[in-house]
Amino acid sequence: MDFVSPVLDVASRICSCVGDRADHLRRLPQNLKSLRTETEKLNNVYKDVRERVEREENLEKKKRTHVVGGWIQRAEAMEKEVNELLDRCDEENQKKCFGTCCPRNCRASYKLAKMVREKMDAVAELQSEGSNFQEVAVPLPSPHVIERPLEEKPIVGLDSPFREVWRLLQDKQVGSIGIYGMGGVGKTTLLKKINNNFLESSINAFDIVIWVVVSRPTNLERVQETILDRLDIPDDRWKGRAEERKAEEIRRVLKTKNFVLLLDDIWEPLDLLRAGIPPLGDGNQSKIVFTTRSADVCRGMGAQKSIKVECLEEKEALSLFQAKVGEDSLNSHPDIPKLADMVEKECKGLPLALIVIARAMASAKTPEEWERNLRKLRLYPKDVAGMENDLFSVLAFSYDTLPDEATKSCFLYCSLFPEDYHIPSEHLILLWIGEGFLNEYDDIQEARNQGGKIIQMLEHACLLEPCEGPPLPGEEYLKMHDVIRDMALWLACEKGKKKNKFVVKDGVGLISAQEVQKWKDAQRIALWNKTRIEKLREPPHFPNTETVIRRMKMFMFPSGFFTNMSVIRVLDFSNVGIRKLPVEIGNLATLQYLNLSYTRIEYFPIELKNLKKLRFLMLDGLFLRAPLPNQMVSSLSSLQLVSMKFVSFGSDIDEILFFEELEQLEHINDISIELTSIQSIQRLFESHKLRRSTTSLRLRLCRGVNQVQLLSPSCIKELNLVRCNELEEVKIIHFEKQVVPSKFPNPQCCLNHLLSVLINGCNKLLNLNWLIHAPKLQYLCIEECEIIEKVIEDERSEGSEIESGLSVFSRLIDLTLSNLPKLESIYEHPLPFPSLRRIAVLRCPRLKKLPFDYSICMSKKLENIIGRQKWWDGLEWNDQTLMHNLTPIFSTLQKLRKC
Repeated sequence: MDFVSPVLDVASRICSCVGDRADHLRRLPQNLKSLRTETEKLNNVYKDVRERVEREENLEKKKRTHVVGGWIQRAEAMEKEVNELLDRCDEENQKKCFGTCCPRNCRASYKLAKMVREKMDAVAELQSEGSNFQEVAVPLPSPHVIERPLEEKPIVGLDSPFREVWRLLQDKQVGSIGIYGMGGVGKTTLLKKINNNFLESSINAFDIVIWVVVSRPTNLERVQETILDRLDIPDDRWKGRAEERKAEEIRRVLKTKNFVLLLDDIWEPLDLLRAGIPPLGDGNQSKIVFTTRSADVCRGMGAQKSIKVECLEEKEALSLFQAKVGEDSLNSHPDIPKLADMVEKECKGLPLALIVIARAMASAKTPEEWERNLRKLRLYPKDVAGMENDLFSVLAFSYDTLPDEATKSCFLYCSLFPEDYHIPSEHLILLWIGEGFLNEYDDIQEARNQGGKIIQMLEHACLLEPCEGPPLPGEEYLKMHDVIRDMALWLACEKGKKKNKFVVKDGVGLISAQEVQKWKDAQRIALWNKTRIEKLREPPHFPNTETVIRRMKMFMFPSGFFTNMSVIRVLDFSNVGIRKLPVEIGNLATLQYLNLSYTRIEYFPIELKNLKKLRFLMLDGLFLRAPLPNQMVSSLSSLQLVSMKFVSFGSDIDEILFFEELEQLEHINDISIELTSIQSIQRLFESHKLRRSTTSLRLRLCRGVNQVQLLSPSCIKELNLVRCNELEEVKIIHFEKQVVPSKFPNPQCCLNHLLSVLINGCNKLLNLNWLIHAPKLQYLCIEECEIIEKVIEDERSEGSEIESGLSVFSRLIDLTLSNLPKLESIYEHPLPFPSLRRIAVLRCPRLKKLPFDYSICMSKKLENIIGRQKWWDGLEWNDQTLMHNLTPIFSTLQKLRKC
């Protein structure tokens, strides 16, 4: 019985595992092996997919697709499920009947076998899906702002313009902002700082910040494609399409967003509508900020606010320079920090120059190296490492964009003046005309106007800048940044290839004869200040020289100095101590401009009459011991301009003879002169040619003159009446008919060109009512006139007509009133004075009111009120608020400068 029972038990179990179940159980070992193999294959596919995803996510900044992400999760879950199933199968295998291969529980084993088969199919399907992925990751949607790397750190000196731009970005009334300044001043760095600040800012008004480098030449298609890429617009919607289609795509997206568009390095106005940028202000808060080197581009782009980036202050400049040089060099010798300070000053606060030169100096570890480099920087800046490629070539882009060769020549010409020199704009323009840069204009005034436009153009391009100079009426001054000047000299010398094409020496001491011989190829020579030439054994040879400017101590010309100047056009020896002109000056057949003002010349050689091409003759401030040679002036057949301010002729006859010679000149149209006799004044105003040509007139010590009649229209710009003790009135005459002095001018009857008036020591003059006929007057100085009571007498109470459309003194910039004991009024009623910058009053005890109203504060032009404290405290005010607002700009002065 004991033997039969186990046999029957096995038989009964075997009988229950029949059909399909028996087949599953029979195949189970093989299926388990296949499942392990397929799972291993799936794991390999999983690793491959995972590596592809991680690589594209990390290196290409992409994001895995949802399909791939789901597959990875299912593959990981499948591996876990398979491992659990295999473990259960192993456990069940351990439960087989003792001594047999049959499972104890056929039902449970069957279920496991069936699950193994199903998992095999699922693993195979998952493996096949993973092996066929064409794309595992897609580009990430662009962030609202992309950080821009800042190459130069630390960022120095940009805090103020940054705060201003950031404030304007939050101003709902401002849509477009222009940032301008000279090359290398830090405009791009500022724009990057603004861009990166959006990463940290709490401002969430903008959906996207777009950065575009425009550069030159302007390429609208490139600008469009940069914007399209930034907006993640699919390539198939715009690649290869026309400009208009690209613009439509940009407009379609941007009109739904509040955007900030940052445009770097614009050289000419960019048509944003044509590019696809929707108009600002159409119900959105979008902003446009751009950088440029030109203020004109700001205007052309319609910037609502323009911000100029200035060079660094000295403390900031030194900080940047030291940071770039590095402590190793600065600490290598006690003398080096002081030398570093001297080198930094040569850069005049221009960040790019500071950085380039600091890099060149970083390896210098001895004072001797620093001194050598400093000398090189001062005398031969192009030879300093990095100056040509990293600095001059960058700055020269501004020169390249100037509109024509005449403007470029005018710019390069400015490099003839020394560092930090304040260039009188009128003097500069006349030099340009003398050089022939503005030859397309026959009339001097038209050429002057064009010269003024060129100065404005160079200022707007940040190649010149206005500056303060000696306080001369009507004169404005310019200066050129030292680094810009070095770049201009480099360009003028054909990028350093012709070293002596422009020879400029300033305070260099004695120049050897051997050095002068090297100037034979010079086109322009300028010698300044403490510069002297060694005595020459033979005449210098200047066959290519067109310009010689000498402002240095010199009492006589070297022998034969003018012998070999076959193409000379300009000679400027003003403010030089020379006493005598050599006769060979008459051989300079090509000479067009001769300035001998404020020299010590007392006589003129008759040979000057041979200068048939001379157009400009300046002889201001000379003390002549003899009259000009007879027929000398009338022989200068091309003469257009003659200036003899502050020159006494010696006798009335000499003045009249001079006028007679001037009348014989066909082309004369610009005369500046001083007269001392009533006969000369009559001769001047009797001649239509002389009257229309006189631009500057100074009447001094004119006895017997009780009335001056100014004929209108007149070309006179400057009028000085000095010590004319019998002068009682000035009248305006038009076509021999007197104009009532109290009436305001009409366009056909006024001193429309008059800019500057000086009245000094005219003790019978009661008022200056005639000034209402000078609508463009800028400078007015009245001194030491004993009985004048009112500058302009308002006669409206007497029924005189006054045209309300024209404001008296609307262009006045500077007003000086000094030693006027009876002066009670400038004007009876308040005037706007929209242009006034300075008013000075001294020793005018009866002047108790200033003709100001609150508009003087609104204009924000008035910078300085000068006078004595007692006078200021005694002024009467209709509006105390006005007094409080003007008090901060009042300053005391006991003695005024002479006008």
